[in-house]
Amino acid sequence: MRSLVIVGATGSIGRQAVEVVRSSPELRVVGLAAGRDWRTLLRLAEELEVEHIALADPEAASQAAEHFSGRVEAGSEGTIALICDTACELVLNAAVGAAGLTATVATLGEGIDLALANKESLVVAGELVTALAEATGARIIPVDSEHSALFQLVRNEPPGTIERLVLTASGGPFRGRRREEIEHASVDQALAHPTWRMGGKITVDSATLMNKGLELIEAHHLFAVPYERLDVVIHPQSIVHALVELNDRALLAHLGLPDMRVPISYALHYPERADVDVPRLDLARVGTLTFEPPDLATFPCLRLAREAGIAGGSAPCVLNAANEVAVNAFLAGQLPFGRIAEVVERTLERCPRQPLRHFMDVAAADAEARRVAQELVTAVRA
Repeated sequence: MRSLVIVGATGSIGRQAVEVVRSSPELRVVGLAAGRDWRTLLRLAEELEVEHIALADPEAASQAAEHFSGRVEAGSEGTIALICDTACELVLNAAVGAAGLTATVATLGEGIDLALANKESLVVAGELVTALAEATGARIIPVDSEHSALFQLVRNEPPGTIERLVLTASGGPFRGRRREEIEHASVDQALAHPTWRMGGKITVDSATLMNKGLELIEAHHLFAVPYERLDVVIHPQSIVHALVELNDRALLAHLGLPDMRVPISYALHYPERADVDVPRLDLARVGTLTFEPPDLATFPCLRLAREAGIAGGSAPCVLNAANEVAVNAFLAGQLPFGRIAEVVERTLERCPRQPLRHFMDVAAADAEARRVAQELVTAVRA
């Protein structure tokens, strides 16, 4: 039986991971962490018979401690203590945003295998994170559907045969729309994703195509492939999750219905596979699979992400921080949808690229980018 800690347990990926655990006798949850939703976390802890939990928000942790007989940790240090003290064999990091880097570093630093759904860990500090994993021998097993697909496709290919990796994107709710049509899109419109059901921040990122840009940077670090050999293609049916082009020009594709329980299960059971209670893919019923290039004029966030990835150093960290600030402002009604990319681009211009030699450099770049981005958001509101 594999012992597991779930970070981000109350979010979309965390809740689906709990579904996978419920049906798997091979998995046992020994720790749960969340941001501030202590009531949901306590319900999960009771259901899974977990005696050790952590909440990033100190006030939420204090509330939880009054209603929980087990051990409650608080703050980012609490997440680290949870990971280090539970003697777990695997950590699923499903936290949202750059805050998830703490759990990633703690896990890999302890030499514990990491099922990674927090793409921001590799976006903001990819070289440092992968170096840490190599130093401790811990494995990073991707959970994002596209990266899980690539992970499965490339693992048996010998060196020198992989020419190109292709990530697919649904195109989000605004696929086919012109830039001027979506400048003032509402929050409800941006959250109306056509195929995936996700949290608010990642759904908005899908609407701007920033999510695919972040995944591009993540793929660069996961698979050590240069950006000129990484592509994105729009595939609105979300059936083909990724493609690999080989040196003989053959294309390998990973297909499946859009259900995150499948890549979650694969990561939690790796290298084995387990049954997952999802419908079979009936290609005859699907009928048509279509593909098209991304519209970079309407969705400049994808271009900005690729440029930041190529620049390297602190640029991807700045990109991510500015995007988090801009998306949160949009969700709060403080920034028009069409200004998200502008805030990101102007923050990148005002925060010159710096080398990242230590995780403290990451924290400094992140803080400065957030300060600048917030200034830009405030200026838009004025």
